[in-house]
Amino acid sequence: MIMAELINVKGLSDLQKFLDDLPVKMEKNIMRGALRAGCNIVKDEAVSLVPMGPPSSENTKIYGGYIGALRDSIRVGTRSKGGTVTAYVKAGGKTKRGADVYYAHMFEYTGGRKHQIKAKPGHYLLVAGGHPIAEVSHPGFKATPFMRPALDREAQAAVIAAGNYIKDRLATKEGLDTSAITIEGDEP
Repeated sequence: MIMAELINVKGLSDLQKFLDDLPVKMEKNIMRGALRAGCNIVKDEAVSLVPMGPPSSENTKIYGGYIGALRDSIRVGTRSKGGTVTAYVKAGGKTKRGADVYYAHMFEYTGGRKHQIKAKPGHYLLVAGGHPIAEVSHPGFKATPFMRPALDREAQAAVIAAGNYIKDRLATKEGLDTSAITIEGDEP
């Protein structure tokens, strides 16, 4: 069982006072950037932890797989709905190079069981060197989480990055004096 660690950051309440006085649209833009700054810290850690290996020739042919496709599918996004801005770090889906990383959740959560892969009636599978066969045994694989460990390791740094983004943005774009605000985390 994973226990959440309490994170204390000094200075965020002062930043919130500044944000409360801003127009809603400006506040949303600042929060979107701040959340993206924090999520990028987690994304970078997830990229460093993601398992990589060569895809099978069949995966390459059908799904456009290549070494690092899972890594390249990790991305940060934001959205705003009902006055609330959210951000996320996501793995899977299509990469810019065209690979379909449909298996990302398996690496994070479940792994894959050992199983048989059978060709459809009247068809065949191609394996090493293009030899046609009717059935192949998949060896399965263990889950290798990389997203949750990235969040666990970098949560405090992400909160600090978001706070510093807000502080810097208020000082540079809005001309507010934020010099008295210090964003720092507690030592673990």
